[in-house]
Formats: sequence, structure tokens, C-alpha cells
Amino acid sequence: MELQNNCATFEISGVSSAVQEKLNKSQRIRHKSLQYEDNLSLEENPRLIYINDPRRTNDKYEFTGNEIRTSKYTVITFLPKNLFIQFHRVAYLYFLAIAALNQLPPLAVFGRTVSLFPLLFVLCVTAIKDGYEDWRRHRSDRKENNRESLVLQSGQFQMKKWKKIRVGEVVRICADETIPCDIVLLGTSDLSGIAYIQTMNLDGESNLKTRYAWQETASTNFEGGTTLGLIRCEQPNRNIYEFTANMEFNRQRFSLSQSNIILRGCQLKNTEWVIGVVVYAGQETKAMLNSAASPSKRSRLESYMNRETLWLSVFLFVMCAVVALGMGLWLERHKDELDTLPFYRKRYFTHGRYNGKTYKYYGIAMEIFFSFLSSIIVFQIMIPISLYITMELVRLGQSYFMIEDKQMYDSFTDSRFQCRSLNINEDMGQIRYVFADKTGTLTQNKMEFQRASVHGKDYGSSVHIIDHPLQEADIAAASVSEIRRWKLKSGISVDTELVDLLHKDLAGDERIDAHEFFLTLAACNTVIPILTHSSSSSCAERELHEDVETIDYQGESPDEQALVAAASAYGYTLMERTSGHIAIDVNGKKLRLDVLGLHEFDSVRKKMSVVIRFPDNAVKVLVKGADTSMFSILAKETEKTDYIKPATQSHLTGYSSQGLRTLVVAARDLTDAELEEWQCSYEEASTSLTERSTKLRQTAALIECNLNLLGATGIEDKLQDGVPDTIESLRQAGIKVWVLTGDKQETAISIGLSCKLLTLNMQQIVINGNSEDECRTLLAAAKAKYGVKSTNCGNKNLKRKKNAENDYLEISGDSRTSNVSQWHAGKVAGVTSTALALIIDGNSLVYILEKDLESELFDLATSCRVVLCCRVAPLQKAGIVDLIKSRTDDMTLAIGDGANDVSMIQMADVGVGICGQEGRQAVMASDFAMGQFRFLKRLLLVHGHWNYQRVGYLVLYNFYRNAVFVLMLFWYILCTAFSTTSALTDWSSVFYSVIYTSIPTIVVGILDKDLSHKTLLQYPKLYSAGHRQESYNMQLFWMTMVDTLWQSLVLFYIPLFTYKESSIDIWSMGSLWTIAVVVLVNIHLAMDIQRWVLITHVATWGSIMITYVCMVILDSIPIFPNYWTIYNLAKSATYWLTILLITILALLPRFLFKVLHQTFWPSDIQIAREAEILRKRANHLRSKPDQSSG
Repeated sequence: MELQNNCATFEISGVSSAVQEKLNKSQRIRHKSLQYEDNLSLEENPRLIYINDPRRTNDKYEFTGNEIRTSKYTVITFLPKNLFIQFHRVAYLYFLAIAALNQLPPLAVFGRTVSLFPLLFVLCVTAIKDGYEDWRRHRSDRKENNRESLVLQSGQFQMKKWKKIRVGEVVRICADETIPCDIVLLGTSDLSGIAYIQTMNLDGESNLKTRYAWQETASTNFEGGTTLGLIRCEQPNRNIYEFTANMEFNRQRFSLSQSNIILRGCQLKNTEWVIGVVVYAGQETKAMLNSAASPSKRSRLESYMNRETLWLSVFLFVMCAVVALGMGLWLERHKDELDTLPFYRKRYFTHGRYNGKTYKYYGIAMEIFFSFLSSIIVFQIMIPISLYITMELVRLGQSYFMIEDKQMYDSFTDSRFQCRSLNINEDMGQIRYVFADKTGTLTQNKMEFQRASVHGKDYGSSVHIIDHPLQEADIAAASVSEIRRWKLKSGISVDTELVDLLHKDLAGDERIDAHEFFLTLAACNTVIPILTHSSSSSCAERELHEDVETIDYQGESPDEQALVAAASAYGYTLMERTSGHIAIDVNGKKLRLDVLGLHEFDSVRKKMSVVIRFPDNAVKVLVKGADTSMFSILAKETEKTDYIKPATQSHLTGYSSQGLRTLVVAARDLTDAELEEWQCSYEEASTSLTERSTKLRQTAALIECNLNLLGATGIEDKLQDGVPDTIESLRQAGIKVWVLTGDKQETAISIGLSCKLLTLNMQQIVINGNSEDECRTLLAAAKAKYGVKSTNCGNKNLKRKKNAENDYLEISGDSRTSNVSQWHAGKVAGVTSTALALIIDGNSLVYILEKDLESELFDLATSCRVVLCCRVAPLQKAGIVDLIKSRTDDMTLAIGDGANDVSMIQMADVGVGICGQEGRQAVMASDFAMGQFRFLKRLLLVHGHWNYQRVGYLVLYNFYRNAVFVLMLFWYILCTAFSTTSALTDWSSVFYSVIYTSIPTIVVGILDKDLSHKTLLQYPKLYSAGHRQESYNMQLFWMTMVDTLWQSLVLFYIPLFTYKESSIDIWSMGSLWTIAVVVLVNIHLAMDIQRWVLITHVATWGSIMITYVCMVILDSIPIFPNYWTIYNLAKSATYWLTILLITILALLPRFLFKVLHQTFWPSDIQIAREAEILRKRANHLRSKPDQSSG
């Protein structure tokens, strides 16, 4: 079969004189470029790399070696640097100041050593943790630096440790080895200079990528001779997707780009060996420059905690002032008796040189001042230092259980849940807005070719599945000798009518367009064909086709892979790709095309083009791109083609409404003059070291014009499993889901409907403006139509309270800034009760986000149940997140899978990365990472709820635990002449928050569950407890403080009244108070525990036992003033009854309040918990008859 085509033939012919003439022109262009670039290089100060001459390359010792270091510390710098980092916490400075004050003789309330113990304990625990982590980094660095590779030394390749490799040296990497540094390819085992690499370690992508060596260097023998060459490249930077350089080699100059460099960490695949020259080494490699962690985020609850800590500081100051003032008044009252008092006597009454001199008395004014400072030392744990280390340990434990949650494990990608930030676990329980990318986040990012519009006709309605391009009966009847059998790795749906058109022996426009359409799909890409031999599946196939090969396509874009696979299914099989040519099997005939240049896809042009030369020397430019950028560069329509463009546009609209991703395909012939002009500009632009991308775009514009429209494609990106259910559950939980995508509006709307983000009864508000005035008009009209009132941004006393059950907004006059407009959805007079959905495009956002229309958009968007932003750029995504984050107190979460989602993820309060098909950029920038969008439901509704409830209670309990202890000391000081003496031993005061009561707090903070995961998933509205801040708020704080005040009074005065008439000494009272407060706070904790497991029992009751053991040990040491007190107390029944009475009286008001509140004003959580308990009892009772009958 032979195709009649006046534009291209399939005859393979030699290079004609015309081709040679063009090569000569290309050589002249290269000399022009050389002269232009020399001037440019002098101005821009590029990095100069002399090939195989590292000494000359680094003659000024300005380049780093290849040794890497990811560790923070060395043996010398560990102590000062770690302490410096730790003391960034202001609370640590506070406790350091307290410890320093206690070292002064007039203020030494505790023992000088004992006073340092709490701070030293926290510092040591954190230092040990940091030291262990850094030791692991050192061990990893040492292992990495001592790996070996072949390096050209003295004319031959010899093994050399990675850390000793220098910039300018030539290295040889063998198959499956890891690249030790960033190298520019000079040669490969493939004669065409092609190499395949896997960038899994760099960006997480498993697809193979191609890298090329120039033929002039690939044919050079590097062993035994002296290699001369110079590379001018850009200075080290983080951009792993661009590389700008040029190379002079054997008096020729070549442009170098990202396709000529292999980065450190990549692996060589399907290639025996490569040779390259080191351009960046060690810390200057792109991989190391990108190893910085994602920006640190701070928990919202922790910021609230600092507010309460400030209140505690006020309490501390007031108590110290009361003690100091009382001290002054007492001294004034007893000033005439001071000489006879044991501590305050003014003078020595002894013989010798001290007789008559002052003794521990500094005057009333100084005594008041010293009393104030001493009180701060005594009451120091009012600010709980242990809370910081406790929160770190609790978050670590919570993260462990999130990581180990098997229901958030993705078996397809073999990825577990990742906690990349330990600071914001509890924030996931208060999320109000979720900003989601579409492609790869809501969808699978696995493309399937579904529809094609060719020459104005729609194909794809009558399809069936084939797994190779030559399955049709009429094709199989062709000459077997001329056909090589290509079998696709996966089946592709093909349209039989389109297949018939491609194989008809016609020469009409429709046939030519169809041919060029699929030729463009096969040629205009960067996909790599991978061929593997396989046996045929049937005897008939084995008889017909002796040589059967399976072909798989690897590429950086799933869209490209789908298009190339579709072209193969229709008989246009890409079978070979090198740096200079491609080979396409067209229905059994091999077509070799020279690639003269490739303009890769970029976000500015939104298109891709390739310039190819056919065997008959005809030159064509093949282009594919987004419809918004393609229709403006098409040639003027003729009478024959005037129907093609409107028909194609109609088909594109239909594809988009079905949720398909669309591309437009076009091509045209290039004249010799156009080719020469383009080659000249292309050579200059591609070898430029500055603004290369801009110059290449300008060059592409020379040929990407006056194109002949061939058709369009529709690719399906299927939804991930569980997406509709997840979105519906989040909506029921009171969370608004906004989708920010770069896709067409029609595509985004269709996906929104299929994933239940949009519903048919929603009223859609579409904002597509082309100017600031038009956007302003559209926003104002929408607000007026649906009764949306403007927010009074100047009023800082507005705050929204969301009623998740009734779905309306309550405006309260006593709170701070608001987040949304004062519009009650569906409750405005004269407005129909309809849910609103705002749909806005990126072009409108250009005018809205950069002008003074943000408040208008904010009012409208927050009044809508759904917001869908289409055709948005990465920075616009971040701008939308910031719109909500900066104007509200609501917590935001952004979730995405690609590099274009990084800015959005980093802007949100919580960033979640999807381990998807678009690499690991989003994961690397995120706070949490997971394999599927559906896991977000469990992450927020279950783990988010648990973490918020646990940490909220943890903070309040720590405030209570320390405050009740301090208030007990305060009452004691008021009864001892304001003397800041203590009935408790120094060690008891220190051990109280570090050992006696810390372990139960940590265990409950990690393991306690107010509700089961089944209940939380079954009733998503329970999540709104976090929106209402039920677990931690100012009201709870003040209630806790009032309860603490009562408990401290009971704790102090019950023993005082009980032993008032006895001869008990003060140390025995201190021992009783120590035991009583530990029992009290642990029983208090036990009253609030919702889920009892073995370790909870051990921690809670074991804490009381440990306290007794420590008391026995401390009271058994003869040098301590409390020697043997516990033994005398324990013999008396009064001691045990006093502890019991303290516990009952102290906790009785709290118990009664909980009973009354849960009976008459139960919360949703309490109702759900009771229902859960009743359900368990019913199941238990139901199981008993079954057991008895069995």
C-alpha cells in the first residue's frame, strides 16, 4: 500500500545537495551565534568548565568539592548551636532567668542544683533527640560520600570516591548506577548519543526520561588522549527543570539545555554506560540546593495557648505582688521585734568580729523586692515548662499512629501516609476551607484517548478495544513481509470509521489531514519508546507474525503518553527516538524523520512544536496546544476549510462538557526562507546564557503562525476512587471545598458534577471578565441578584459563627474580625433558597486579585457553597488561598500533586501533597502526604478530630495541673508570714511536673479517643465541634481556672484543719500535700478519659505508685529534713482518710457540673458517645443468647 501525499512521502532517500546546502547555512549560523555569544558571556559572568582539566577550572578555589553534608552540627558546634536554637523559645529564657535568680544568696528558695533540674531535663531531652537525628544524618552522609565511581585520571578511568570528585573531571557511569554529581553528557553506549535515566530519587517520577549527547562529543574517545573543551553555564540554582549553557568542542559551539544534563541522584537505565563532565558538585548540585525543608508552620491552638500563658503570667505577677506587699506590711508591723525573730533579726548577737553586724536583713524596701523575686522562683511552674516537651512527644506519638494507619495506605503506589511536619497535627481538626487541585488530585492523572476531531468530523462514538495497531482484517491482509508486529502494552479504544479512513487509498484533504494529525501525535512529543520482545498470544498470530514486540511509552507527561499510544493504535507507531531523528512505523513502513528543532511546552505559550524534515526534504512544523493559544495562530480560512474551525470548536465544547482534556492539533509547511530565518534565531536563542526561554518563545513565534487546523483530541482523566463520597462527607462536616485547576471551564464543570462538588440544583454564577470594569460589573450584578451584602472590613468587632447543622451564619457583636459576608444562605428576603456555585476563570482573577476587587470577590465567594476556579496559574492559586486566610480566622488546607500546587500548599495553614504521577514537588513542600484524595476524609474527620480534642485537653490539663500546685503553695505562704518558705522538699517540687504527673498526660494525649472512627465517619457533622472550638476556648480556660482555685483551697485547708490540733511537723504536712495533689490531678484526669486501655491504666495508677516510691526513697535519706516522715504518716488512718476527703470534695463540683451539663445541655459529641455505648451494650446482650445457644 502506498500513500499519495504531495507533502511527504515514505521513500527513504539519501541526503541531497539541497540538504547539504542547508547544512552549510546552519554552519554559517553557528559562527554568527559564536560571535554573538562571546559578547554575551563577557557581560554575564558565566561559570567556566574546562573539560578534563579540574585544576584550571577551579584555579581560584571558588567551586565546592563533591562532599555533601546534610547534618546541622559537628562535635564542636553541637552544644552552642543546639542551645542557641532551643533558646529561641521565650519560655526557656524565662526558666533560665528563674534558675539564675535562684543562684543568688538572698533569693535561694530551692537548692541551687535542684532549681536547674527542670530546665536541664528539657534541654537534655531535646538535645539528645536532635543529636540522635543528626548522628543519623552524619552516618548517611558518610555512606554517600564514600561511594565510588569511575573518573578519568591519567588517560584512563579509575575508581574514585564521590567526595573527591571535582568540577571539570570526566566521569563514567554504568547501567543502574547513581549519578554522583551534575554532569553534562559527552557520550553514551548508544551510537546516537541517547541515554535513559530515572529521576525517582529527585522528583519521584518513575517514567524514564531521555538525555542526549551531541554527536560531535559522542564519537570522541576520551581514554588515552587529551580532551579539550569549554562549557559556559549558569551559576548554580535550584531549578531542576532548566539548564542554560553552551559548549565549545573541537572549534564548534553547541547549545546545552536540560536534555543534556543528568542531575545528581538520578539512575542510569537501559543504557550500558555514559560519559560526562562534572559541572556542579556537592552542595552546589541542584538536588542539594532543593533539599531545604518546607517552611515551618505554627499551630493555631499553640498561638491561643500563648494567649492563655500571658494570662497565667498576669496571675503569677499578681500572686508575687500580693506576697511582696504582704511581706512589707508584716515587716512594718513587726519592725520592733525583728531582732528577736530567727530569720529577720538585724544583727549578730555573738562575740567576735561579726558582733553587731547585719544578718540577712536588707531593709523593708529591699526585702519587698527580694520577696517578689523569691515568689517568682517559688511559683515558676505556673508557666508549665513541661508542656512544651509534652506536646512534642504527644505529636510524635499521634504522627506514628497516623503513619501506621492501614486505611490510609495506598497499595497502588505503595505509599504510606507521611507526616512531614509535627507542629500542626491539631490544626487538621479545625479546617474550614479545602483548596484542591483537579488533575492528579481529584482525578487519577492517567490519561485515556477517547475522542478525536479530524478535518471537522467527530470520531470516537463507535469504538472497540485493540492492543496493537494492525488488528483490522483488511490491514492484516497486507503484505506480511513488510509488516513488523507492534503490540501495545495496554489496550486502546479505536474508532473503526477513522481506521477505515486512514487505510483508504485516497489523496483528498480529509485523508491528508488525518495522516498529518496522527503524524503530529506521534512526532510532537518527548516520549521514549521502550521495546521488549514477547511471544504472540495465539497460534494464528504466531503464524502471521514471527517477530512480535511489545512497545511501552515512557514520558514526563501522561497526556503525551496517551496521545502517542493512540497514534500507535491507529497505525502510527513511534519506534525510535534520538537527538537528531525519530522513526515512525506507518502501517508497516518505516518513516525516518530528521528533527531540526523542538520547542517544548511551556505555561506561557501553552503549546509545543517540532520542526521535522521528511525523506523528500520537505520541512514541516507540527504543533499541538491549548485551544486558547492555538485558534489565534491559525491561517485564514478558505472556502474549502471555513467549516473546519467552527466544527472543531463545537467538538471541543462537547469534549469539555464530558470532562475530557482537550488539545488542538495543527501543522504547516515551511519554505526555505522561513526555515533559514528560524534556524538562525533558534541557534542564537538555544545557545544563549541569558533569557534563553524568552528568546526561544520569540523564535517559536516565527513558525507557530498561519497554521492549518488538523483537528483536536479529547483525553479522559478518570476520577480517583472515593472522591464523590469524600467531597460529600467534607461538605456535611461544614468544610467548603474549592477546586483550583488549570483546565478549561467546561472540563472543570463536568468534573465538578461527576465528583458531586456541583449539583444540578445549584445556581451557577460565572465570572469571565476581560477587563477590570467588566469584572467589577459582573461581581456587582451577582451580589445584587443573590442578595449578598458587602462585609464591613473596617469593623474589627465582627466575627462569624458557623452553624454547621442549619447551614447559616450567625453574626455576633462581641468577637473579632469576620470571615464572610453577613448573608444568610437562602434566608434573604425576596431571594430564592438556592445553593450557589461560583465559577471564575484565571483571566478574571488577573484583574480581581491585582486590583481593588478582592473584597467584592471575597463577599461573593464566601457566600457560595462551591467555588470553581479555572485556567488559574500557580501564583493565582496561592492568591485565592491568601484571600481567605488573610481575611478570616478560618483554617485552610490545600491539597495537590504537582509542582504548580507548591505555592498553594505552602500558603495554606495545612498543606497536603499527593504522591501522584506529577513527581514529588508537592510532597516535598507539604506538611502531610498521602496516596489518594479519599484519604483526606479519614485524615480530617478521624485523625484531625482526635488530635484536636487530645491536644486541646492536654493544654488545659497542663495549665490546671501546674496551677493547682502553685496555688497550694500560695495559700501556704500566706499562712507563714509571706516568707516564701516551702513545706515541700526541693525534689518534690521538681519531680511534680517532670515525673509524678507527666506520663499519664502523654499517654492520654496520644491514645485517648472520644469517639470511634466508625462513628466519626458515619456522622461527618461531628467534625464541626472543632469549628466551634469545643475542646479549647477562652471560656473553658476560665472555667478550668475557677475549678483550679476551688481544688487548691480544698487541697490546702482540709489537711490544715484536720491536723490543726496535732503535733505534726511541717515536713509531714508537705509530704501529705505532695501525695494528695498527685492523687487529685490523676483522679481528675481519670474522670475525663474516654477510652481506657491497659497502657492508660498503667500510666494513670502507676503514676501514683511511682510518686509513693519516690517519696519513700526521699524520706529514707537521713540528710534530708523530711527523713522518715512518710513512714509515720502511713501508719495513721487519718492520713488516708484525709487524702480521700480531699479528692472527693475537690472533684465534687466538677462531677456535678459534668452530670448536669451532659443531662440537660449535651453536646453532639456526648450524644454520639452515649449512642455508641448503648450500641455496644445492645450488641453485647445480643451476643449472649448466641453464646448460650451455641
